[in-house]
Amino acid sequence: MRSDLARNALILGLLSAVGPFTIDMYLPSFPDIAKEFGVPVGEVQMSLVSYFVAIAIGQAFYGPLADMYGRKIPLFAGMLIFVLSSIGCSLASDIPMLVAMRFLQGIGSCASMVIPRAMVRDLHTGDEAVRLMSLMMLVFSVSPMLAPLAGGALASFVTWRAIFWVLAGIGLIGMVVAFLYLPETGAKRVRSPGGLGRSMRSFRELIVDGRFVGTVFIAGFAQAGMFAYLAGSSFLFIDVFGLSKTMYSVVFATNAIFFIGGAQFNHILIRRLGIARLIRRTTPIFALAGIALLVLTASGMAGFLATWLCLIVWFGCLGFIIPTATVLALEPHGHQAGTASALMGTLQFAGGSVSSALVSALFNGTAIPMVGVIALTSLGPLILAYTLLRVPRGVVAA
Repeated sequence: MRSDLARNALILGLLSAVGPFTIDMYLPSFPDIAKEFGVPVGEVQMSLVSYFVAIAIGQAFYGPLADMYGRKIPLFAGMLIFVLSSIGCSLASDIPMLVAMRFLQGIGSCASMVIPRAMVRDLHTGDEAVRLMSLMMLVFSVSPMLAPLAGGALASFVTWRAIFWVLAGIGLIGMVVAFLYLPETGAKRVRSPGGLGRSMRSFRELIVDGRFVGTVFIAGFAQAGMFAYLAGSSFLFIDVFGLSKTMYSVVFATNAIFFIGGAQFNHILIRRLGIARLIRRTTPIFALAGIALLVLTASGMAGFLATWLCLIVWFGCLGFIIPTATVLALEPHGHQAGTASALMGTLQFAGGSVSSALVSALFNGTAIPMVGVIALTSLGPLILAYTLLRVPRGVVAA
């Protein structure tokens, strides 16, 4: 493996992991936050929803800025907002303030989500892009393992507020590493002229591109299911199944391991099958796992082990679907990779905001809202893959 590929994968993966780390690290503390502020867990979940809404909105701005001014300046601006708002979360005096600070935190973290994807497209296409994206996902995917473990460990010794001080420190480290070691990949391309008008035209071009939007939503529906899991998993495993915070973190980490496995193995299968065919073969298994989870839960047969098993299969498929669909969507749009990445993130996180809000709004003291949303969103990739990604017999490359 080339050293520059490994270095870029490590740095871009670490930057991309800031957002998920910010989601996952405080999940074990939901009961503690609810107890301190004297509110139901459903109100604490709104701090997660506000973060998703901010990500859905904020990404639309960073993409055009990255195309006009290069990748690093918008990245640094976003990370600064992230650091300051993380400190604000730690000082929150009530739930409305926490929700507001989480919204700003989401606006800041958008930069570390949009710009690394655009930089992958700047540097590589095809199999090389999938390889870099998969390596980036390897680093990115460590966050679901480490974040709940770290958050649970911190919550056992200090208050939940310390978690947000740690997140501020992570953001600051990300800024320093990016400044010292990350190249300005936007300098290798002609930066998009035309200001806001050109950005709006780019958005219009992309939004009417049916294959782009459809491929974005293959990953988007899968991601929406993951957000539903994030919104409801702490209640399911801690309150319903009675797991400790540490065991909840172990379950969370195990699911992430299977996600990583799928993301790392996919580039090998892509060489044999092509991206489109790989997605078409993975989505039926993904949908089956989501539906099985709902059926078992609704019938009262879903004990802890059955639930965990369904989620392991589901997360394994997730690792195949998200990075491959992301590369497939961005592949034809190198001249406006920042804007394409931003629109992708906006559409996907809008779906994620809706799914997590549904879990919160439909909360009824059971796991049905979470697994119902997971099952529903698991059907989306299957339908889109078999509608859009038609692969002629004998064709391998996507």
